[in-house]
Amino acid sequence: MPAPRPTSEDPSFRDQILDAARTQLRRFGEAKTNVVDIARALGTSHTTIYRHFRSKAEIFDAVVAEAMRDEEEMARRFVDVDGPAAERLEAMVLALHARKRERFAGDPEVYQLYRRIVDERPDIIAAYARAMTALIAQILADGVKRREFKIDDAAIAAGVVRDAVTVFVHPAHVEAAVKAGLPVEAMARNVVRSLVAAFRAGMRYGQDGSEG
Repeated sequence: MPAPRPTSEDPSFRDQILDAARTQLRRFGEAKTNVVDIARALGTSHTTIYRHFRSKAEIFDAVVAEAMRDEEEMARRFVDVDGPAAERLEAMVLALHARKRERFAGDPEVYQLYRRIVDERPDIIAAYARAMTALIAQILADGVKRREFKIDDAAIAAGVVRDAVTVFVHPAHVEAAVKAGLPVEAMARNVVRSLVAAFRAGMRYGQDGSEG
């Protein structure tokens, strides 16, 4: 028997829309994908899609937001696992870079959508940055608790880490580095290890975020 058609009342229907959108993106690209195509792939009408998303742009935003949540969940594992904070911080940065490279090589249409939305939707990337910075801060705070680091403000230090490693995880920079054949993993390790050396030696930040 054929599978039943999804209904808008199905709690998983929103996820089905996003799955169908990703499939259409991979086959036809962003420009040639529209709400009617997505609805047709689901065996439903475009009006049903509009009950969950107001436009194609909102669907695409949600596709990228899910990719960001996937990265956040992956990064959170390095917060929750036991072990030296320095090792967990380095592993998190390398894992995030690797995930971006995997998407660039294996899922180019979705990757380019991700890259465009990062450039055009600062509100989305700001929320992502806040979430990732908070995870970094948890690792640094744990490093202070373990007496690995001497940091008087883990939140400010996390912002420093974020700013320093953005070049290794921003879609535009990752794409450029891959095309240039740069040894990015080694570069990322050197940056993180330099930061860790500073945190071990001791970092004191003033109220304005400058070193005191």
